[in-house]
Amino acid sequence: MHCFYIEPPVDGVAALKKDEAKHAARVLRLKPGDIVCAMDGAGGRWDAEIERVDADGVAVRLHEALQDNEPPVRVTVYQGIPKAEKLDFIAQKLTELGAAALIPVRMERCVVKLDERDSKKRRERLERVALEAAKQCQRARAAEIGEPVTWKQALEAMRRHDLVLVPWEDARGWRMKDAYADHPEAVDIGIVIGPEGGMSEDEVRAMQDIDALTVTLGPRILRTETAAVVSAALAMQFWGDL
Repeated sequence: MHCFYIEPPVDGVAALKKDEAKHAARVLRLKPGDIVCAMDGAGGRWDAEIERVDADGVAVRLHEALQDNEPPVRVTVYQGIPKAEKLDFIAQKLTELGAAALIPVRMERCVVKLDERDSKKRRERLERVALEAAKQCQRARAAEIGEPVTWKQALEAMRRHDLVLVPWEDARGWRMKDAYADHPEAVDIGIVIGPEGGMSEDEVRAMQDIDALTVTLGPRILRTETAAVVSAALAMQFWGDL
C-alpha cells in the first residue's frame, strides 16, 4: 500500500502535501477510489481513499485509524559525526527499526567538521531521509533528528536516560543481553556510537562516571554505521518489539 503525508484533516478529509500529491498523481497515477495509507507525521496513520485528483492537488478521505506501531522503549542514538553518506544510512535504518532520535555528536576523533551552515543543511537532509524511511516502513513517526551537539552537551543529555549503553571495541564480556538482564525495566535508553576513529578513553571514562554501561558487540570491530544499526536492533530486540 502506498503511504503519503497529509495536511491537517478537516471533517475527515485531508490534502496530500504538495510533493506527495505530485508523486501520487503524476508518477503513480492514482485515481479516486484507490486505497492508500495517510500519515500526519505526528503519530497518526489511517486507511484512506483518494477522493479527488485535480490541478489543485490530491485529497483523501480518512477511514479507519491504524494501530500505533511505535515501540514500547524510547531509544536515542548519540552518533559521533561520520561522513555524510554514513549518517544518511544511519538515519534511514534507525527510523526503520523504531529509534526515537538521532543526535549527531562532535567527538574528539571525528574527522568531519561542521560549521553552523553545514549543520543546518545536514539536519534538513537527515530529516528528509528519516521522513522517507518512515513512509516506506509505514511507521507513524520518523526518528527525530537533533542538531549536532558538543561532547559536553551530549554528556549532559545522557544523564536524563534510564540507561545509557556504550558499545566499545575494548569492552570485554558484558553484552547487550547482560545489560537487559540487569535493567529490564528501562524504557528510555541512550546508545552512544563513536565516529570512524572510535571514542577516546577520556570520553569512555566520562560516560562511565555517569553510570553508562560499556558493552561489547562481539570479537569483530564493526564500522560506525554497522555498530549504530546493530546496537539499535539489539535494544529493540531486548527492550522493544522486534
